[in-house]
Amino acid sequence: MCPGHVSAELISVPPEDICRKEDKGFGLVCENATLNNIGSSIYMFGLLVGAVLFGAFADRFGRRVIILVALALQAVFGVGAAFAPNFYVYVLLRFVVGTTISGVIMSAFVLGTEWTGPRHRMLAGIITDYFFGVGYILLAGLAYLIRDWRRLQLAISAPGFIFIFYIWVLPRSARWLMASGRQEEAMQLIHKAALINGKALRENDLELQQSCRPEQKPEQKPQRKHSVVDLLRTPQMRKQSLILFYVWFVNVLVYYGLSLNVSDFGMNIYLTQLIFGLVEMPARTITLFTLNRSRKFSQLSFLAVGGLACLLTIFIPPELPVVRTVLAMLGKFGITASLSIVYIYSAEVFPTVIRQSGIGMSSMCARAGGVIAPIIYLLRRVNLHAPMVVFGLCPLVGAVLTSFLPETAHKPLPDTIEDVEETRSK
Repeated sequence: MCPGHVSAELISVPPEDICRKEDKGFGLVCENATLNNIGSSIYMFGLLVGAVLFGAFADRFGRRVIILVALALQAVFGVGAAFAPNFYVYVLLRFVVGTTISGVIMSAFVLGTEWTGPRHRMLAGIITDYFFGVGYILLAGLAYLIRDWRRLQLAISAPGFIFIFYIWVLPRSARWLMASGRQEEAMQLIHKAALINGKALRENDLELQQSCRPEQKPEQKPQRKHSVVDLLRTPQMRKQSLILFYVWFVNVLVYYGLSLNVSDFGMNIYLTQLIFGLVEMPARTITLFTLNRSRKFSQLSFLAVGGLACLLTIFIPPELPVVRTVLAMLGKFGITASLSIVYIYSAEVFPTVIRQSGIGMSSMCARAGGVIAPIIYLLRRVNLHAPMVVFGLCPLVGAVLTSFLPETAHKPLPDTIEDVEETRSK
């Protein structure tokens, strides 16, 4: 029997199950075992493509429409993957599922942000992140109860059809409607929200009045249009952009690198998966307390914790699987916290005129990390510890680079590139 394993979602099927289920799988063992990693990379590439496509569609057609369409496609193609006749059809269907997941995550995050006031925006974002951990935990339980990968795929995909009721309850974005010149529809939604919250709209709400008032265009000098190129045009902006691109890349690289290979730490894979899900809760919670003190120190500290923990696992012998799992769990803790922080930190570092472009490019770099993460594990053929060395050193480099970024806590956001050029890392 080959020592390999077959992956289904984030759960790996143990070797002893392969013999019982090989007739139901695609024979991804022995010389074909590397197809597992390639399949995972293609799925991650779907996430990258989805971030580009659905991001543009959401700006054009609205967040609500994209969420509904992406949820429907995710359910249909997810269920279809359970009946895939061969590995290549399965990978193609999973690629489509990956694109839709990006559409749902990005649009839902933006929609939630646009309906949340500045005072509670950070809290709302962290609470949303908790449900990633909940999904992690539920997946571990389902995989333990359902050992057949096709039935598992069906069990995690079919419930997506339940979201059909979102057609009647999911609101559109009032801010997007205003930006699209549909003020009357936006006001109807705002009045409805005020009624549900039991709060009357104030006549002196200046932000609302200015947003909904017919646009008056006094004579003013035309402003220069900005593009992605401006992220790299000037020295200070270029330095900060490249550092943030790397931090996004390494966060997702290590996050998925640990998540997709829970069988490598020597313990029961279902228990390890459960622990990895549970650790996400405190990791996201602690950022609520550290971010208010320092964005910069929080970012570099959690990167360092994640990197050091991963690096230490290479010194632990296989006879101590519990110690290796604890260190991997600590690494997952640090990277999860770091990943939560980088969203907020980046939005405060990039100036207003190119903030959306900066976040978009950062997201592209992050998805590239997700594509590479499964392939990193092919380095085990060169050296058994090579993947964890990569997952350990990369965050440490990121921590050092973060020290060259500015502190943004309790400081006004930069509006122009000139504002950024006037700042110096502290």
